Amino acid sequence: MTNQETEGSLRLDDQLCFALYAAQRAVTSAYRPLLDELGLTYPQYLVLLVLWERGEIPVKDLAAALRLDYGTMSPLLKRLEAAGLVRRDRSPHDERSVLVTCTPRAQDLKSRATRVPAALLASTGLDLPTVARLREELRDLAEKAQGAAEQAR
Repeated sequence: MTNQETEGSLRLDDQLCFALYAAQRAVTSAYRPLLDELGLTYPQYLVLLVLWERGEIPVKDLAAALRLDYGTMSPLLKRLEAAGLVRRDRSPHDERSVLVTCTPRAQDLKSRATRVPAALLASTGLDLPTVARLREELRDLAEKAQGAAEQAR
């Protein structure tokens, strides 16, 4: 089938959105057994990745890094706090801002989490150059889609 034939296609398998959706679900499923060993869900793992990388961070910046809205972020942080993995405190410099930081328990989990990326590569059979190429292509797609969404508003 040529590009002209697929451009207006309503076939499910021709949809970019469906290919991304299916890939996202499959990747998340591949992560599940690795994260189960850590007692984390995939969204919780993403939050901890940001905190391990950046340290203490305002909720607003954490949500932006993860491209989540506050309504999604708040329950996620509540569950992590209940699990003893994060702490939320009001900023001493701005009472309106809430800072999120890892607890010592989350810091201990970091050493166990370092095996997750390599284990995922091994389980999927992907090599580092392929992952790097896919990551760059997906970042480019996300940027273009975000621009299109902003223009549509």
